[in-house]
Amino acid sequence: MSIEITMPRVAETVDSVYLVSWLKAVGDTVNEGEDLLEVETDKAQLTVPSPASGKITELRFAIDAEITTGDVIAVLE
Repeated sequence: MSIEITMPRVAETVDSVYLVSWLKAVGDTVNEGEDLLEVETDKAQLTVPSPASGKITELRFAIDAEITTGDVIAVLE
């Protein structure tokens, strides 16, 4: 069963962020609550935790890409 991970809202007034780095790679296992990626807003850089556990089968954005709240960013199995 695949689980699509969507970009959460990271701040009340922020709808898009830029991907700084992935902290996991395709094939890695991630646990719920474990940091998955780093993003940057116009004011801060922060990490985003995974909302679920599983093996990463797909990472959908490249470094420096703009990601909007609700975009599917990764797929877990």
